[in-house]
Amino acid sequence: MKSGRTASIATGCAIALLLSACGEEGGKTVRVDGTMAPGSTLKVGERAVVPFEYADKSGTIAITVKSIDIGPKEDLAKFKDKAEGTLPVYVRMVIENVGGTDLSDTSVSVRAVDADGKGTKVIMANGAAACKGETAAENFTTPGATYETCDTEGVKDGGEVGGVSFSDGDGYKDAPIIWKK
Repeated sequence: MKSGRTASIATGCAIALLLSACGEEGGKTVRVDGTMAPGSTLKVGERAVVPFEYADKSGTIAITVKSIDIGPKEDLAKFKDKAEGTLPVYVRMVIENVGGTDLSDTSVSVRAVDADGKGTKVIMANGAAACKGETAAENFTTPGATYETCDTEGVKDGGEVGGVSFSDGDGYKDAPIIWKK
């Protein structure tokens, strides 16, 4: 009788784990559907699979933040006074079409955060010459299709960038995924 009860408890625990998430490792949780749970923390270089929506298109993508670098203030000269006291932050990423749906002409956006995971409160529109954001090409319609892009963010001169966050879509607005430097 005891082994039957033990098996029932083990089965119940396994079911509970599957219903909540597939697993947790170092601040990141992967859900049953294979996507990264909101609030997960990753290191630069780690891949996060997320549900993705852009205009009238939706699917599943993987985002790998390859690097987060602060550029020289001279890179923001075209912004003139609007960029006074601001440094550019260049976020280089690889985006992969995981689900194989048509995600052509879409783009992925992340935001710079400080060491505590709070936004830097500086948003850069139109990027800088050293970091041009790319949109997905027309052939970004099959599983495994990838493209590289760079997102220009900003930080106040003297501020610190601790990483970047992804807050678009299914539950990520209130609990973004964060890649830490």
